[in-house]
Amino acid sequence: MVQSTIVNVTDRTTDWNSIKWKNAYRVVRRLRQRIFKATKDGNFKGVRNLQKLLMRSYSNMILSVRRVTQLNQGKKTAGVDKLLVLTPLARATLVDILAMRLPWKALPVKRIYIRKSNGKQRPLGIPGIIDRCLQAIVLNALEPSWEAQFERTSYGFRPGRGVHDAIERVHSMSKANSTTSWVVDADIEGCFDNIAHAPLMQTIGNFPARQLIHQWLKAGYVDKGVFYDTETGVPQGGIISPLLANIALHGMEAALGIRYDKHGHKIGHRGLVRYADDLVVFCKTPEDAHRVVDILSCWMKTKGLALSESKTQIVHLTVGFDFLGFNIRWYQDKNTLTGRKVLIKPSKQSLQDVRDQIRLSWLDHKSHNVNYLIGKLNPIIRGVANYYRTVVSSHIFTKLDRWMYVRQQRYAKRMHPNKSSHWRICRYWGHFNLDRNDFWVFGDKHSGQYLLKFSWFHIKRHTLVKGDASPDDQQLRVYWQQRRKKQSRCLIPSYQKLARRQGYQCPICGESLFNNESLHKHHKIPCAAGGNDSYSNLELVHFYCHQQIHSVGRKSEGEVFVQTQSCFHPPIHSVGLSDESEDEVFSPW
Repeated sequence: MVQSTIVNVTDRTTDWNSIKWKNAYRVVRRLRQRIFKATKDGNFKGVRNLQKLLMRSYSNMILSVRRVTQLNQGKKTAGVDKLLVLTPLARATLVDILAMRLPWKALPVKRIYIRKSNGKQRPLGIPGIIDRCLQAIVLNALEPSWEAQFERTSYGFRPGRGVHDAIERVHSMSKANSTTSWVVDADIEGCFDNIAHAPLMQTIGNFPARQLIHQWLKAGYVDKGVFYDTETGVPQGGIISPLLANIALHGMEAALGIRYDKHGHKIGHRGLVRYADDLVVFCKTPEDAHRVVDILSCWMKTKGLALSESKTQIVHLTVGFDFLGFNIRWYQDKNTLTGRKVLIKPSKQSLQDVRDQIRLSWLDHKSHNVNYLIGKLNPIIRGVANYYRTVVSSHIFTKLDRWMYVRQQRYAKRMHPNKSSHWRICRYWGHFNLDRNDFWVFGDKHSGQYLLKFSWFHIKRHTLVKGDASPDDQQLRVYWQQRRKKQSRCLIPSYQKLARRQGYQCPICGESLFNNESLHKHHKIPCAAGGNDSYSNLELVHFYCHQQIHSVGRKSEGEVFVQTQSCFHPPIHSVGLSDESEDEVFSPW
């Protein structure tokens, strides 16, 4: 039986609202860069020592707690420990617990299910709060070493890379003059659930916290109160799980015989683009495409994986294929030398998903006032438009605007069924956006708020990330600064100007404004103290940095940990007091 003790919060030393985030980010960033460089130089003893140093780092601990309890989407979802950390006092206490470096045994994850686009259920594993923090700490130590080794055609769940890089890579391989016109569009069957543990641990090698990683893999899961062992797979929902999946799939290029010269140019007649467990292989002939399927099937057996028979197909570029929500296909064009050109458009299924999402939002808020409705729909429109604006989407955006107009008419008629069409048009449509000569904009004439249009987002091509470039490479610091500037085009014009004045950095934490945190507008001189809305008095900050600005000098009150169940559960249990055998607990420090 595991004995438990309640942490004495009176010995707390961390003040969450007084943490100097710039210093913390700088320490972790420099250590990550040193690990990356040591790996590139082949100094593996130095890599191991630096990884130990980073896992003991206090800066790494506070950044991990910030990521787990503030930035992650699942911060309000408890694991089997039934604990949430939602207040500054609780976060500070959690940091102090981690700083004690107590031995720890991984807890099983809590199994929940989310609905997939095809109607099936995707299982997620939610670790306990301590396990999440430890995973974030270990991730910072393990990731830069593998960033120095990962293949340049891997784009999923990696810093500085994303879907649009993968699509641009596909575009470069499928141009009209390309000789690799046959494509193996493959999908791995249950990738996260079927990864074999032994090959994965062998690939990870002599990492200082490898025993803790092995515990997370073998911890099992609890589904509806019943415990199940995990013999294979990594739990979807864990912070370190995407990195472990990428490590397991590393080496696919070598298995396919894809090589590069000293300038980074591909050698041979095969090309690979992989985003997590979705991948496409470009081949010269259909016979070679079938050989590629056989090679991948044999290679994946060594990892405990298999290709999905229903989702794996061999197609020609004249037929086209869907990848990451886009459709890639050759079209005839008499104005080109080859008589064809490649066009990448949003796929039919992804467009249907967009319409379903927007339709659901219209129906959920059909009885709310127009200002509330616009506040709900504009973020969806902006997100969809920014995602698809890098490809051939102008015609599709226009069709979506026509479809939106029908939804707007239905809303106006529902809100004012006894009014005439002319009255409703005068009430809801007008010249709201003064920058455009468009008098058919849906909005509220009292507040001036209006609904965005998809066609207002002009097509802007995405620049493919250079080769095997990584943000952990100190020599490419200027290169990554230039790439971050281009991300500001997703902001509204006034925010773009503020970001440019700040050098695209948050003045509080010193990090890039575009690290997936929500942005807030901060008044340097508060309006209550005579401040105004001029650009000189405004700055863009991250949401939680903004909270810290207004929390200085305050003392947080209340419970340290929030209990999600009515039954009492202690905040933390010390494995050192457990009746378990000593070989089942591990100290990552």
